[in-house]
Amino acid sequence: MTAVAVLPQPATTVAEAPRRLRKRWLAFSAVMTAAVMDLLDSTVMNVAAPAIRGDLGGSYASLQWMAAGYTMALAVLLLVGGRLGDLVGRKRALLIGVAGFTVTSLLCGLAVSPEMLIASRVAQGAFAAVMLPQGFGLVRDLFEPDERTKAFGFFGPIMGLAAVLGPIIGGTVLDANLFGTGWRAIFLINIPIGLFTFAIAAKHLPDTKPSARKISLDLPGLLIASAGLVALVYPLVQGHELGWPLWSKLMLAASLPVLAGFGLHQSRRSRNGATSLIEPRLLKSRPYLSGVFFAVVFFGAMAGTFVLGMFLQVGLGYSPIRASLAMAPWALGALIGSAVSGMTMQKYGRRLLHIGLALMAVGLLGTYAVLALTGLSVGSWDIAVPTLFGGIGMGMVFVPLFDIILSGVRDDEVGSATGMLGSFEQVGIALGIAVIGTIFMGKVSAADAATRAVAALDGTQTALLATIAGLILAFTVGFLLPKSSRGGIEH
Repeated sequence: MTAVAVLPQPATTVAEAPRRLRKRWLAFSAVMTAAVMDLLDSTVMNVAAPAIRGDLGGSYASLQWMAAGYTMALAVLLLVGGRLGDLVGRKRALLIGVAGFTVTSLLCGLAVSPEMLIASRVAQGAFAAVMLPQGFGLVRDLFEPDERTKAFGFFGPIMGLAAVLGPIIGGTVLDANLFGTGWRAIFLINIPIGLFTFAIAAKHLPDTKPSARKISLDLPGLLIASAGLVALVYPLVQGHELGWPLWSKLMLAASLPVLAGFGLHQSRRSRNGATSLIEPRLLKSRPYLSGVFFAVVFFGAMAGTFVLGMFLQVGLGYSPIRASLAMAPWALGALIGSAVSGMTMQKYGRRLLHIGLALMAVGLLGTYAVLALTGLSVGSWDIAVPTLFGGIGMGMVFVPLFDIILSGVRDDEVGSATGMLGSFEQVGIALGIAVIGTIFMGKVSAADAATRAVAALDGTQTALLATIAGLILAFTVGFLLPKSSRGGIEH
């Protein structure tokens, strides 16, 4: 345990008089831009993966690590990212995160090997974990309650629009080959955005003081959680490529007791009166644990869209921009589904999750059927309708998910519950990339140049079926979740 002393909590803060912040909406733009930077960086990576491998070389497993390494770092450090804001102040934590994210984006753009890019992506994910959790607290510092709802209302549409435009922008940047930078531009573009965000945040965000007298950072807990997650994900990514050696199976077997040991460590800290990364009482709540499991499965299943985007480039030879446009119906559907669920989640609650999962499964099954009927002659318009339905389903699940899972959580546990849920969301993404990505990459890497397109088609169909199986599992687990949303939670 490492205890860190913090300055005394001030009697008054900027949050008590936000109307004196005349440029609070300009300050709010820095919070939004930080969140959009992270989202864009995640979405454009899928588009750039084939170009990166063509330039830097490396195995298909390396491509998986470029995505999974980022999400693993983000997953583990999100457990403490929010508390760092209490330790040094939310504004300072955001500035540290934005600065680090910008510098590591530069390192990604300058990478000369797959190993350098993977290491830079891990560092990028670490700084994103410091940057992202500060946003909602800063909104509370900037706005009074009557304006706060309006500010939070911007998050959904803006993030949805970023999800729609992100792959298209990424594909356009790749095809444009700005100044001969090729794929590197998708990381280098973060530099001016990061500098803008840092400048606006430094000048206009309120200088809130640390909010706690003392915070205990559980470094041993972080190390145990990191070890368990690496032991789980590493062999899943590397195992197929290396022929599943004995050590990979032993690592997988060891991951479960290590993660269980993390839970025991958190319980012991709580009994001793120390601050834990996870509130142990949450580990005894069946609805909450069911929600965490649901989130892992659902976000893992989203890796199916990563595979479909890869197939368009690797199997059909699409350019990055053409592949992005072919996947645009999915992103557009997600925007539509998010809007629908946002307006109806108070009325329908858990039923929205089941409706969304069903639509998502129908969309993926339709995509599988189209690929089975058309094979390598499939065109962008052939998959437009099923991917649109799949995106609508995903959007309907995405918006109400946190509110529903948190509906049975006590008010004093919401912070810990939200952080844990966000971490396991990233765990799900990392596992999805590892498992579903390995299904696809395994078939492609085993083929020669003459049969690669057929192997990519086969791998995509198998990955789609695995994704649908995951959605069926999530549908079943969904019945264990609370029936209604919490309502009004600012997560």
